[in-house]
Amino acid sequence: MFDLRYHVASLAAVFLALIIGILVGVGIADRGLLDKGTRRLLEDRITVLQNRLDNASQRTAAADREQRAMQSYIKQTYPVLIRNRLRGKHVAVVFVGSVNTGLLSAVERAVTDAGAQETRLRALKMPIDVRQVDARLAADAKGKSYVGNAKLESLGHALGEELVTGGDTPLWNALTGELGERVLGGSKAPVDGVVVVRTVPPQRDGTSRFLLGLYQGLSSPGLPAVGVEKTDTRPSAVDIFGKSGLSTVDDVDDPAGKLALALLLAGAPAGHYGVKDTADDPLPPFPSTLARGG
Repeated sequence: MFDLRYHVASLAAVFLALIIGILVGVGIADRGLLDKGTRRLLEDRITVLQNRLDNASQRTAAADREQRAMQSYIKQTYPVLIRNRLRGKHVAVVFVGSVNTGLLSAVERAVTDAGAQETRLRALKMPIDVRQVDARLAADAKGKSYVGNAKLESLGHALGEELVTGGDTPLWNALTGELGERVLGGSKAPVDGVVVVRTVPPQRDGTSRFLLGLYQGLSSPGLPAVGVEKTDTRPSAVDIFGKSGLSTVDDVDDPAGKLALALLLAGAPAGHYGVKDTADDPLPPFPSTLARGG
């Protein structure tokens, strides 16, 4: 992680433990159990450790200033850096749970600022009602093979593929009433990438297996698939997104996060980006092929 604060916190804990041990030694010396030379050595050691902690704190302050400078730079240059990154591309947005207007606004801002079009939006009812889903699938000729708890992951995978590839979407056609809380845009046109937002707590049992398959299906055609969240999202979905094969952006509410999302959708290397300790870097790299697009 690029932020040194966590490193300094661990250093401080180590130094504090050492200093406590040394102070105990000095206390023993005060009672006459150590000679003056040993006591002086312990006191000098305290001074050295304190200086090291002070230096680490100074490095953290410098790192914080550099981070703020970087964020300010990105904020000022954001319109130029993001322009035309996704010109002519089509993006799907999937909410796992109800639509959060703030998150939707952040995602749409990144997509439109980069020159792309939001082709469709799907918000899914959570948790899924497995009985209703099975009943609807059993009544559909093409859905019968997905009936049953053991098929939930496969069902999610197939729905994920249908959502990004477009064309005929028999499973979505059959299950929109059971799964769709909000449905905008048609399903025929293929998309060039997909953004996933989770607005519900981690799910369990059948819904959990279904979502695992869905995430994997969204990324399976080889198109960019990115899970996003805000800097204050708790609990974070980054871990499950990553395990399912999605790239992630954990600060989509900031200009840097919007830029990271646009870069990933444009084909930057997959990974985990943002400001949390799960991030690989603040931003994806800027390949020359992408830079020319701006």
